[in-house]
Amino acid sequence: MSGSKKMTLRVQSAEGTARVEALDTDATATLFERVYDSLRLTTYGFTLHKDRQRKEEITSSKSRQLRDYSLQHGDMLYLSPVNGAVLFDQPSTSQDTIIKAFEEPSEAGPSTAPTPAAPRQVNIEEDEVDLLLYKCPGTIQRQRDEKLCRHNSKGCCVHCSPLEPWDEGYLKEHNIKHMSFHSYLRKTKSGQFISLDEMSCKIKPGCKEHPPWPRGICSKCQPGAVTLNRQPYRHVDNVLVEHPALVERFLAYWRATGLQRLGLLYGRYEPHPDVPLGVRARVAALYEPPQRCGRDHLALDADPHERLLQQLAAGLGLRCVGWIFTDLLPDDRAKGTVKHLRGVDTHFLSAQECIMAGHYQNLHPNACRHASSGYFGSKFVTVCITGDSKKQVHLEGYQVSGQCQALVRDGVLLPTRDAPDLGYIRDSSSRQYVPDVYYKEKDEYGNEVGVSAKRVPVAYLLVDVPCGVAGAGCVPTFSPAATFPPANRALHHHLQTLRALHQHICAADTFLEAMSDLHVLLYLATNETLPLSLEALQPLLEAVARRDAAAADAWRQQPHFATLEQLARAAADADHDHDSPPRRARRADSEPSAGGAGGGGGAEGAGGAGEVWTCPLCTFHNAARHDACEMCAMPRSNAM
Repeated sequence: MSGSKKMTLRVQSAEGTARVEALDTDATATLFERVYDSLRLTTYGFTLHKDRQRKEEITSSKSRQLRDYSLQHGDMLYLSPVNGAVLFDQPSTSQDTIIKAFEEPSEAGPSTAPTPAAPRQVNIEEDEVDLLLYKCPGTIQRQRDEKLCRHNSKGCCVHCSPLEPWDEGYLKEHNIKHMSFHSYLRKTKSGQFISLDEMSCKIKPGCKEHPPWPRGICSKCQPGAVTLNRQPYRHVDNVLVEHPALVERFLAYWRATGLQRLGLLYGRYEPHPDVPLGVRARVAALYEPPQRCGRDHLALDADPHERLLQQLAAGLGLRCVGWIFTDLLPDDRAKGTVKHLRGVDTHFLSAQECIMAGHYQNLHPNACRHASSGYFGSKFVTVCITGDSKKQVHLEGYQVSGQCQALVRDGVLLPTRDAPDLGYIRDSSSRQYVPDVYYKEKDEYGNEVGVSAKRVPVAYLLVDVPCGVAGAGCVPTFSPAATFPPANRALHHHLQTLRALHQHICAADTFLEAMSDLHVLLYLATNETLPLSLEALQPLLEAVARRDAAAADAWRQQPHFATLEQLARAAADADHDHDSPPRRARRADSEPSAGGAGGGGGAEGAGGAGEVWTCPLCTFHNAARHDACEMCAMPRSNAM
């Protein structure tokens, strides 16, 4: 065995090509066994030939070795069935089998599993909405046409038979721009096995044929060229905000400061009734992470409460479904109009915003049983609040394509400085190999041609997602009348304090309504006076999720919250007494006069010194009842 040579043989079959590792001293019977395992054949009724014309046959024998047939490393062998034998599993074409193929995978038994089930062995937890849509047949039912149908009410013809969920005529008639992701799955293989693989722009690791990059590269490890195509499907077909107060509360920061703002959308995914096999993102709450805002820029800071917020949302049956940001400039303050900045003539999303959306979508991948890695695409949505053609504030929803996710994940796509509608493709360097990126456009003759360019229009990477606000009949998850200030706002009257908590509870009709606010629940767990643990908040979270007023009132009597509520009441009473004019007058009269002055002058001098505090940022003198500077909005806690 000392003279044995290891080699890799390629075996071409009707279902594809496989690579088989072997030694030149192995028996040919061993080669047949490895081919059987590599291609997952159902029988040994096949032959191997060295040529495509099938003249030089390799027979299965335990005495003959591979070197007897002069096989070399990298040779191609051709597989063919014997006497019409069925070598691969044949999928059924019946409608029941098609539906069953998209249902939950059944537990594997002792028998041999079919070949298509191999990539599904990845242990993933799919979303509930996906599990529900897998069980739906997805066909579009049509009523009997009185003019065209010639049969009775129990019959069926081409004019009234159900349509497939990807039917182009139906989608165009109902103004649906993209088919749903589940419709795309049904259309791709329609009952057969589907293998979804995400695009990669990185060199495949582990290649031993040459030195590592940049000293060498080969066709085996080199990523292929990328041709940008408009994605025909979308993972989320609609974004629904549960009530207008959610957006108005978010816009209050921009109206107060004129600075742009970013927030995270928390909600759930549900089937969309208006799109065949569609998914809708229902937004129930909006959280503003720590950030530095400007009139034309945003910068996010680290959020120490990110994990706690996710746990609170999970206790309410919610999850982060997207992100939202403003791009507003006032046009006429008297009329309340804003400038129209985005559109066909300018851009819908800038390259930097596309990169941010791709980053968020990579952080929230979509679990899919048909993907070899267990994940494919993302349901994370992007919502932009900007001015429309009528100069009114409106919502625009988007997602970026899977190609954009790959370009962002591999660090290939960069923003441009002068053109927001163009993205720049990074140049190859000694640290990173970047494949060629093409996109298609029409030449002077009207033909579509591939164009290789470093500056790529980001319109090829976008997928439109309709966005709107629910009507009056929608029952919201949280109270629309919430008055508690949102987190991470360093503005006067926007600070989360015990006094604000007391005022919020008193303003609500019921205790359950007061607690039906994500910002209130987060403040209960993060306040500096008496933070409540997740175990203590769990009964309240269940009561809010079930809308159980009795359970919420019972939790209110618990010692931990009763103490916090008493502290909040005391803080509110102290502030009320402090702001009372008679109290200030009595305090001034009781203090001694300064410097031997008369009684009137002493009272005035003591009141002026004790009732103000100085902001260290702008040196403005503020009244003691204010929690933030009236001039620059610096919180008093930072000033102290």
